[in-house]
Amino acid sequence: MHSTTALLKAALIVASFAGASVAARADQLQDIMQRKELRCGTFADVPPFAAPDPKTREMVGFDVDMCGAIAKRLGVTAKITPLSVEARVPEVKLGHVDIAVANLAYTLSRAEQIQFSDPYYVAKEMLAVRASDPGKTKDDFKGKRIAATKGSTSELSIKLNGSEPLVFQDTGSVFMSVQQNKAAGMVANTMTIVKLVAESKKGGVELKMIDDPMLLQPIGVGMKKDEPALLAKINETLVAMDGAGEINQLWNKWLGPDTEYRQTRTDKVAPLSQLKFTPIP
Repeated sequence: MHSTTALLKAALIVASFAGASVAARADQLQDIMQRKELRCGTFADVPPFAAPDPKTREMVGFDVDMCGAIAKRLGVTAKITPLSVEARVPEVKLGHVDIAVANLAYTLSRAEQIQFSDPYYVAKEMLAVRASDPGKTKDDFKGKRIAATKGSTSELSIKLNGSEPLVFQDTGSVFMSVQQNKAAGMVANTMTIVKLVAESKKGGVELKMIDDPMLLQPIGVGMKKDEPALLAKINETLVAMDGAGEINQLWNKWLGPDTEYRQTRTDKVAPLSQLKFTPIP
């Protein structure tokens, strides 16, 4: 009888130690502070967010600078890990990177796999059509054929609008389909549309951008689920950076009015619950 009790006690002690080590392992923020390094996943080659500098081959861009600024406020160094578009969520989920700062849009399916910080800007999927088209709102293009890249949120926004998607592997082919009158318009993110509308004015068929967005996408920092301390710290850091004008400064450097993207950031870091948007599946 005594030996059974002793065995049970020993088993409980072992179990409690195992539980403690799991709890210690589960605190990713503590791990980051101890190793003095924030492993940050970015795009591998998507300017102006993250791409190798042609001269130095070092990773540069808005997301790279965001990683550096977050790490600096944590008092650690940033280790940039370039990721493919589809690897962003799995690498966070597996714990290969601590955070993903990679123009990562909040979607319901992604939120089942990882957790998101408060968004630091809201990306928009925009529609461009021929300048001669009388259409003024996205509703004017319901039932019409609109081009986008395959498997993108742009393609999804066309379906959600009740339009007919015509898909291609790359943005160049999407643009050409509108030029060649195969599609009534094209959908891409604001930066791409602004750039292509400007290009169209230099030659070919001139395009115009429709004012109302096809889709709103809150962009946040991706982290592993069940890491409350890390989530709280990243949110606190983003709010502090925003309040100090740091996010706007980095934005203006890479995406602002004086760049080819000509984007003005009007967003503020705020909880997802405060945003009026329809979550993407």
